[in-house]
Amino acid sequence: MERRIPRCMSTQHPDNVSPPPFTTRNVLQGEDEIQEAFHVFSYLGADEQMWDYEGKEVDHFVVRKLLANYQDFFQENLLGKDFFITYRVPNPRVEKDEGKWLLETLRSIPRSYDMALEFYGDRAIPPVIEVIFPMTTSSLELERVYKYYTELVSGEEGTRLINGDITIGEWVGRYKPQSIGVIPLFEDIPNIVNCDRIVEEFLNRNPEISYQRVFLARSDPALNYGYTSAFLALEVALSRLDRLEKKLGKPLYPILGVGSSPFRGNFKPTNLDNCLASYPSVQTFTIQSSFKYDYPLENVKEAVLKIKAHTRAAAREVDEERSEHLIARLSANYQRQVKHGLAKLANNLSKYIPPRRKRKLHIGLYGYSRGADGIFLPRAITYCAALYSVGVPPEIVDLARLDKEDWDYLLKDKSFLSDLQDALAFVNEDTLLSLVPEARVVLDHVDYQKDLQHEKLARMIYQAAKDEISPRIITDMVTEAASLRGFLG
Repeated sequence: MERRIPRCMSTQHPDNVSPPPFTTRNVLQGEDEIQEAFHVFSYLGADEQMWDYEGKEVDHFVVRKLLANYQDFFQENLLGKDFFITYRVPNPRVEKDEGKWLLETLRSIPRSYDMALEFYGDRAIPPVIEVIFPMTTSSLELERVYKYYTELVSGEEGTRLINGDITIGEWVGRYKPQSIGVIPLFEDIPNIVNCDRIVEEFLNRNPEISYQRVFLARSDPALNYGYTSAFLALEVALSRLDRLEKKLGKPLYPILGVGSSPFRGNFKPTNLDNCLASYPSVQTFTIQSSFKYDYPLENVKEAVLKIKAHTRAAAREVDEERSEHLIARLSANYQRQVKHGLAKLANNLSKYIPPRRKRKLHIGLYGYSRGADGIFLPRAITYCAALYSVGVPPEIVDLARLDKEDWDYLLKDKSFLSDLQDALAFVNEDTLLSLVPEARVVLDHVDYQKDLQHEKLARMIYQAAKDEISPRIITDMVTEAASLRGFLG
């Protein structure tokens, strides 16, 4: 059967203000996420659901429960052909206590086929055929996952434990799929811009792989290196993947992990045309919680249809050398500003950001390096929500000290300019300039229209947090401001 590559990947990122239509709970957990997967497939029309085993409690029987709870829908729509569940697994290199959970998750994949076989009979195909491997830094990490599955999971089917006895496959049933796709998720800028090298090494060592999906993050690169550096890094990466696809003669399908705030990608139903034009070579876009739940249902369904109907094209041409030079300068400036005061502000405000999904403690990329420089940051969504709530859009923090040629180079991209204008709609200049005086140059270069109601709330939140008044009152104001923006963080 020819593999159809999804265009819309629903994720569980908790960046929404409004609760989903299928529950009255603001904080999703357990059975809510089963309902969410069905809602995404049946009502929104998205063709893939990321099932996140990294950093949160997760229901291990998602396939069984979807087939059992929504029988009519899945009899007509084959799981694994028409709609897809894709596991995001832990990376043992950075999450040591979750290492064996990676192996257990891989071993659960053939069990999902058994559930499909019971439900579909002769029509059954493996419902889970790929996993997403986060924080990828080398081809060997990908190969370990790939080989573990093919050699020690499905590979054990033909093993005989006792000489002359039946095989394990004859004992417990067939193992399907025989192999899985391993999707590298690149989350830091050095590996994003060099993702083509890692992908090429992996494919050259495993030539039987017929195609490769490549996941490029947007949130954590912005959190760690700044908005503009993340924007430029993605352009470089997509250009290099385009060249690699031609070189290998093998299909590569980029996935872009974008959220609704400008800092995290500005990917929302009301900004779809800009994003599709900015990333013409991307095959799969993530639709996160704000995209799904902070807009009218009909608008979301129309946006999903538009994404699925959009025709892929070649990546945009980019001056890679100039972009990498700018990334080095801008990320250094951003990190200096974070150390100077933004980290403290974001952490102080993070306790007022309302939770939207039950999660375990997650250590982001800053967490792996912060021991050396003393920087502690919350997750990207919380960080973004905290700074926006007091009128300090994080998109503009890294843009000071640019010369005219730099500005000309950046602002010729209409999507980049549009993102800045969208971000500055929620600025409180007094607070911003007191924390980042150099941001004046950004305000002078970009025409923007402020949301005065949001500015008033941002002033109130900033003062209330300084005065340490009732946390519930501050959280209510934070939520009200997020409603005006149309996203939490």
